Amino acid sequence: MQKHLIISLISDDRPGVLEEVASSVSTNGGNWEDSRMAHFAGKFAGIARVSVPEAQYDALVSSLEGLAEKGLKLQLEEAQAVHVEPQQSLKLHLVGNDRPGIVREVSRALAAHQINIEKLDTGYTSAPWSGEPLFTADCVVSISETIDTDGLKDELDEIADELGIDIDCEEIATSLQAS
Repeated sequence: MQKHLIISLISDDRPGVLEEVASSVSTNGGNWEDSRMAHFAGKFAGIARVSVPEAQYDALVSSLEGLAEKGLKLQLEEAQAVHVEPQQSLKLHLVGNDRPGIVREVSRALAAHQINIEKLDTGYTSAPWSGEPLFTADCVVSISETIDTDGLKDELDEIADELGIDIDCEEIATSLQAS
């Protein structure tokens, strides 16, 4: 039987950080299944999901915990098997003049509708003519098939108007969502 492990990590950015984690997973019979990793302000951070045979789970956890000696900060959580139900997926693209509260207001509206954020990528770019910083976000959300997507889009338009940003919302292929 396979067990699943969620690994979150942060360390000073340097060559070989990811190799050390991946080597530990591989050496202990684990399989790297899914991850999101990035460089932020001199740090390397990310989250990964790995599977491992139950008999090798404790050895993998011990090996990963040993990476603290090399300056890696890891948080390890056993993942549970979950029931998967079909969901609608929406892709949101936000852009606007940077200001505090954009992520809070959009995430508040989504939470009020019991909408799960599957992925969120944010960043900055420059406005083409003025060079002013623009906040950007790309978000994929899963929603129940019973949610009124037109009503949700209207609410997102209201938030966009209040914040002075643009929010484009596009339906994408149905996904499977864990519950």
